[in-house]
Amino acid sequence: MSAQAMAPAGFVTRFAPSPTGLLHLGHAYSALTAWDAAASADGVCLLRIEDTDTARVRAEYEAAIYEELRWLGLTWPEPVMRQSERHTAYAEALAHLDRLGVTYPCRCTRADIRSALAAPQEGADPSLAAPAVYPGTCSNRAMSEAGPSEAIRLNLDHALRLTEGQSLRWTETGPAHAGCHTLDPPVLREGVGDVVLARKDIGTAAYHLAVVVDDATQGVTHIVRGEDLLEATPIHRLLQALLELPVPVWHHHALVRDEDGKRLAKRDNARAIRTYRQAGLTPADVRHLSEDSTR
Repeated sequence: MSAQAMAPAGFVTRFAPSPTGLLHLGHAYSALTAWDAAASADGVCLLRIEDTDTARVRAEYEAAIYEELRWLGLTWPEPVMRQSERHTAYAEALAHLDRLGVTYPCRCTRADIRSALAAPQEGADPSLAAPAVYPGTCSNRAMSEAGPSEAIRLNLDHALRLTEGQSLRWTETGPAHAGCHTLDPPVLREGVGDVVLARKDIGTAAYHLAVVVDDATQGVTHIVRGEDLLEATPIHRLLQALLELPVPVWHHHALVRDEDGKRLAKRDNARAIRTYRQAGLTPADVRHLSEDSTR
């Protein structure tokens, strides 16, 4: 599967918020970090709207994204890519993975998965319980059995066997994890598992597939995002190998946290950019506040 870039060659990064709430101080820090990196490299920062969560997406939140970013002094090329308009590209990627034999349909509910994960294992020490990854209940099912409302998962074991012998490496430039990294299959199996590629609740691509396809389509060379997504990088690198897509450089930055050390959430309107604007702060104030909150 090839990708046609939609942005100039050179340094290309992106900021990809979801319009499911108001942007907060953490979004401001991430956006400013991405735009600053592009400016330093004489490159470009794209804006992408990740609006596949139809249950929570609101038009007023999307409008607020444009408003708040412009208030911060940021600009971007038009038109803006919106994931809700990308169903064909995602379907093509899923079809490619299907041909490779690395996908399967999953009918499990969250309750089913919780029940399977809670099942006792003979001789297991409960204090050494593994992370809650999908237990593979449906992994022996064929794609021909898929129902219209079922999720599509990546068969991680099949994918790893298919890429065995390849050196799946990537470069990280974030200050806490800088260096060259190599995909570690045991870590993927134990900590990530068979991720969902298409969500049954909305019938379109889930995060891992959509972001990999979109970054390739837009010619993104450098991915700037929060370190809460650091653990997603190996599965993204694996998907890039399976889909024969270019490999970008990753930069995971520190997170803005509250007084208790917790990362911000969209429901925390006290730290929404709009709240700071209404309080009379300037874009420079918000920049300094976001930088101070990562230290």
